This record gives sequence, structure tokens and C-alpha cells, in this order.
Amino acid sequence: MNIWIEGSRPKTLIASLSPVLIGTVIPFKEGFFDPILFLLTTLFACSIQIGTNLANDYFDFCKGADTKKRKGPRRLCQSGLICPEKVKKGAIYSFTLALIFSLYLMIKGGWVIAFLSFLSIFLGYIYTGGSFPLSYLGISDFFVLLFFGPIAVCGTLYLQTGHVSIISVVAGFAPGLISTAILTSNNLRDLEEDRLASKKSLVVRFGPAFGRLEYGSCLCGAALIPLVLVALTKTHYGCLLATCSFLFAFPLIKNSYSKKELISLIDKTGRWMILYTATFLIGWCL
Repeated sequence: MNIWIEGSRPKTLIASLSPVLIGTVIPFKEGFFDPILFLLTTLFACSIQIGTNLANDYFDFCKGADTKKRKGPRRLCQSGLICPEKVKKGAIYSFTLALIFSLYLMIKGGWVIAFLSFLSIFLGYIYTGGSFPLSYLGISDFFVLLFFGPIAVCGTLYLQTGHVSIISVVAGFAPGLISTAILTSNNLRDLEEDRLASKKSLVVRFGPAFGRLEYGSCLCGAALIPLVLVALTKTHYGCLLATCSFLFAFPLIKNSYSKKELISLIDKTGRWMILYTATFLIGWCL
């Protein structure tokens, strides 16, 4: 069980939790909160990310992107802890669980939620699988930004309230940008391995200087989102606490220029995402 938990990459699950929490807290003060919808939305989001992580583990190993020279945390297939076929089945089970969790959400949210649910599961699979894997084509950053950002936040808010607001769209870019930064830090670390495996990430296509610029821009962009929300609402000044949390993100941008720090940069970015989300939630409710 511990090995499977390790393979699910729990330290990165904040990328799924953050947009659900933000999409729930925005209408909370207006009296909109269905605990069952919140629970199922959370389970659905986490199941898709775990399924995507396991599929990534399997397909990257099969395509030669994960080798013994891997710099980051060990992977289930690459380390030989679990045979590839079992990891593949684990991904299928996770996606199936996500589909089960989404059934009630589809009933409550209608065809919009049904479409987004099936699309999210499909994109989770083709992230590294299929004939045109997103991460091997260098377009995964765009989908991570949207589906871990505005789409997830707006979908969560739509389930709770039955509508979408410009506030949810803008707020959604914060977790989307930080999730993209997590992906970019991963691509910076795995630059050489990805290049050998013909994995055309944006860092491989445009070089590490572009990757560091993308990483820093994503963190700065997320820190500025609360300022935009305050300008739009003329209230909710408390969410500026999330902007203040950038003081802890600034050293991470500096770390992106150090090869030694790249190994731990993903975990550190994930921890800052936890801090950012917590300060945003507290600030929004003040």
C-alpha cells in the first residue's frame, strides 16, 4: 500500500485540491455549499490526477523517458517496485473511480459537467498515452493551466450554484498557473532525459532559459490574481494575503536557476501552493 501511495505522488495532489477549494469558497459566503457535491468533486479531481500520475509512470517507462538515470523521486515502473502491467491497471482503476464519483455530479450539473468529466478523464489518459500524447508534443502546459485552473474552479462553482462568474474565471488562473509552474519545474529537472526520449516539452523546445522564465512568470502571475479580484469586486481585500505569500515563492524562482535545487523544486512549489491556497481561503472569508 505504501508503494502505491508513493506512486500516486501525494505531494502533488494539492494541484487537484486547490481549484476545488477555491471554487467552493467563492460562493460559500453567499450561502451556497453542498457537502456531498464538495466531497464527490474532491474525490473526482484527485482520482483523475492519481490516474494521470500512474499512466504517466507507465507510459514514460515504456517510451524510455524514465530510466535508471532519473534525477527525481523513483517511479513504480522505472524502479521495478511494481510491474508495468499492474501500474497500467492501477491507472485504469483510478480513472474508473473518477467516472463513478462523477455520476452524481453529472446528474446535478447536467450535460456541461458530463462533458467536462469525460473530457478530463480522456485528457488524463492522453497526457502521456495514445498516438498524440500531450506532454510529448509540448502542449501539456496549456491544458494544465486550463483544467487545473479556470475549468476546475468554474466547474466546482457551477455545481454549487448553477452558474459561472467572471470572479471564478479570474480566480481559477491562480491554481492553474501554479500547477503549470509545478509542471515546468519537472520539465527543467528532466530536460536531458526528455531530450533523449524525444519528449518535446516546452523546455526541450525552447531551452532552460525559457523554462525558468515560464516558471517565474507563473508564480508571479498567481501572486497578482488577488489584486485583479480586489479590483473587480471592490471588496475581499483579505485575499491579498495570498499575494503576500509570494514572499515565500520568490526564493523558488532563484532556485530554478540551480541544477541542484531542481530536484526538490517540485515539492517546494507544491508546498507554496498549499500556503497560497490556505491564505486565499482565509482571506476570502475574512
